[in-house]
Amino acid sequence: MRRTKEASAGTRQQILAAARIRFVERGVARTTLDEIAKAAGVTRGAIYWHFEDKHALFNAMREQVSLPMADRTDFALVKSSDNDPLAAVELFLLGLLESMRLDPAARSTLEIMQLKCEYVDEFAGEIQRLTGRCRELQRQLVEVYERARTTGQLRDGVDPALAALETCVFATGLLRLWLINGTGSLIRRKARALIHAHVESRRSPVAAPERRMRTRTPE
Repeated sequence: MRRTKEASAGTRQQILAAARIRFVERGVARTTLDEIAKAAGVTRGAIYWHFEDKHALFNAMREQVSLPMADRTDFALVKSSDNDPLAAVELFLLGLLESMRLDPAARSTLEIMQLKCEYVDEFAGEIQRLTGRCRELQRQLVEVYERARTTGQLRDGVDPALAALETCVFATGLLRLWLINGTGSLIRRKARALIHAHVESRRSPVAAPERRMRTRTPE
């Protein structure tokens, strides 16, 4: 019985892995269950044994990973230092890219969701989920930018609420272009510099020299 359960679980993982590959190659709408079955080395019936339909298969693939901006919105923000809240924002944004580099399954899944899926019919609910996560991220960012203003880190005239929304837009666009650009030089080789520039554009010019002195490596 144990071996039967293990075999069944193994088949399920084969199907999910094959679905992820085919969705990346052909898009969700154009990929058929027959194609997934062939790629997984199983029958179409085996897919229906584990999943009701393609939407259920997509959801299971989606739930296998934890995606930046969609599932994780508090990498460093909740631990941000009162001494330099803006550094926590930069750390958070760098963490988004690092998670993509270290987790191929998450990277492929995000590529599917960003570039290979039409959010209509049964997939429309994912938009609400993503929108809700963005609102939560914005809320946390507002708190961080408020702390930055309290500690004199935030540039005069910068509204924490608007700055938080801008960072959400920046992060979303950065991840999308990072995926589109592949291994090219447009984004991936400059992503860290773009993140640093984004955060530093919010930093008070008075606070910037102080931060450089604190972070300078002793000779």
